[in-house]
Amino acid sequence: MIAYLKHSEIDKKKWDDCIRQSFNGNAYVYSWYLDLVHEGWEALIEDDYQRVMPLTLNRKFGITYYFQPFFTQQFGVFSINILNPDIVKRFIDSIPSHVKLIDVNFNSFNKLDGGTHQIITNNNYLLDLINEYPKLFSRYSKNTKRNLKKGLKNSLVIMKGVSPENVISLFRSNKGTDVKTWNDKNYVVLQRIMYRAIHKGMGITFGVYTEHNELCAAAFFLKNNNRLIFLFSGSNEQARENGAMTFLIDNIIKNNSPGSRILDFEGSNNENLARFYKGFGAKRTTYQRLKVNRLNFVVKITLSVYKTLFAGSGK
Repeated sequence: MIAYLKHSEIDKKKWDDCIRQSFNGNAYVYSWYLDLVHEGWEALIEDDYQRVMPLTLNRKFGITYYFQPFFTQQFGVFSINILNPDIVKRFIDSIPSHVKLIDVNFNSFNKLDGGTHQIITNNNYLLDLINEYPKLFSRYSKNTKRNLKKGLKNSLVIMKGVSPENVISLFRSNKGTDVKTWNDKNYVVLQRIMYRAIHKGMGITFGVYTEHNELCAAAFFLKNNNRLIFLFSGSNEQARENGAMTFLIDNIIKNNSPGSRILDFEGSNNENLARFYKGFGAKRTTYQRLKVNRLNFVVKITLSVYKTLFAGSGK
């Protein structure tokens, strides 16, 4: 039986034990991580935490909706035991009836049967680090090898333990100027994730410095079970010229191979980013996004008119 639990009813020790033992567990759904990205999250639980699904619910215009918080890529059903499409469907059907809109990513081990629901397929890129570095390097693209030579030629230096503030600042001062979806509160959450993960031994930062000791690229990796997730990074114009980010990722690959971990690039549907990740020999995988609208016809029409009236108004 699948039970719906409010936040105060969740046994977080049992929850984390389930995620740790699940064959498809990931770092985004440990209780401490969920507490940071969406305080008051709820859950669906089956058989005394043998299978679980996080519910990050919010309410706007009197409508309760289930959404994907920033800094989390994949949710869905996590299981210690067998998991198949029928079980995943049972969890989806168990989402409380007061949740009227659903727009959330399920993990790559959850296969969804759309039926009347909308299913969108997203791309991810993974690199298995089981082989020796020379073999992994041989699979780099010509462009990746060329950028790596730039880094070596420019006497770049990589250092572990760059402060989360510096990683975030580097991003905000460069690419972040074009990102309008994140606000100050989102960056505070990200900083807390980074510090908490580092404290728990589940996160690590790296920075690349020029020969003049200037930070030009930095990244934060989230460590979980057998995965190393490329969660966040920042770089400036210098890095684009000297191949610093290629230099950084190559260093990660070199120092974690051969090993049992998979380097998870966490995306992307963006063709340029996908090309960059594939350049390291990463393989494309997919995960599915579920969109469900349970609103009645009158409410759907009302919301549609509202969006039309206020489109571009800034309200």
